[in-house]
Amino acid sequence: MTEPTRRRRDPVARKQAIVDAAAEIVAEQGPAGLSHRSVATRAQVPLGSTTQYFDSLQDMRAAALERMAQDLEADLASLAVAIADTGDIAAAIATWLHAYLTDEAALRSDVVLSSAVVLDPTLRHLARQWTADVTAMLSPHIGAAAALAVSMYADGATWHAALHDTPLGVDELTDAIRALLTLSGGEPS
Repeated sequence: MTEPTRRRRDPVARKQAIVDAAAEIVAEQGPAGLSHRSVATRAQVPLGSTTQYFDSLQDMRAAALERMAQDLEADLASLAVAIADTGDIAAAIATWLHAYLTDEAALRSDVVLSSAVVLDPTLRHLARQWTADVTAMLSPHIGAAAALAVSMYADGATWHAALHDTPLGVDELTDAIRALLTLSGGEPS
């Protein structure tokens, strides 16, 4: 008689599953919806695994918010492609922003992340990184002042979309971005 094969545990994959589950729950329900039990159930891991990898619920929440920030940062790669392949940078930014704002999961994650970092100063670096990256990406094309203005406008457009259940249209976004570029001296180079 042969002994049953023991399944090898993969601690890295298990921790990642826990962080992924926590990020999903925070995005869906906000940080208040997070519990060790809800995460264990969603990640399909034993309840003790969540406390093995995270000493506190606050640590797990921070990991979930960091994961959400990383996902939002990944969306910036498509902006870099859009602005590199166009002669109309305002339209490219607006088209990218509109696509981002119509992605309900990304929009919800952005709003939840922004809300959470306002209340927890130790996590503010997560939101500040997005602004820094957008500004750095756009600055060579439109100048630093215009890049910062567009980044700030994108933050406002995000909240507008969340509060109104629909984003502004591509034409409205394009017109606003063109106006920002004109006012800030950021005509495309």
